[in-house]
Amino acid sequence: MDHLLSRLVVGDDAAVAAILRASRSSDDPLVLVAAALFAPDADALLARAEGVAATTRDRQLVAIAAAHRRGERDLVDALARDHLIDHPDNVLVAYIASRKEGA
Repeated sequence: MDHLLSRLVVGDDAAVAAILRASRSSDDPLVLVAAALFAPDADALLARAEGVAATTRDRQLVAIAAAHRRGERDLVDALARDHLIDHPDNVLVAYIASRKEGA
């Protein structure tokens, strides 16, 4: 998954397609949130991610993605900043924080 996320953040269309395919059967919040950034059924994917998020790290990821989806830029910035202090290796959160609403 880390390899796919690295490709995703540089705009690799094949990585996006692979993540979208994986999201159909995945129960990994990371996969579901990544797919939600590109899928037309983003709200359903985020709801699934929320339902399977078992760790604080996963719950924070879902909250950041949901705030991004709602266009709450200031909240995304604050949550991402706090999250990245504890989890500086979370490429997906850094990617979400760098995106504009709806992008």
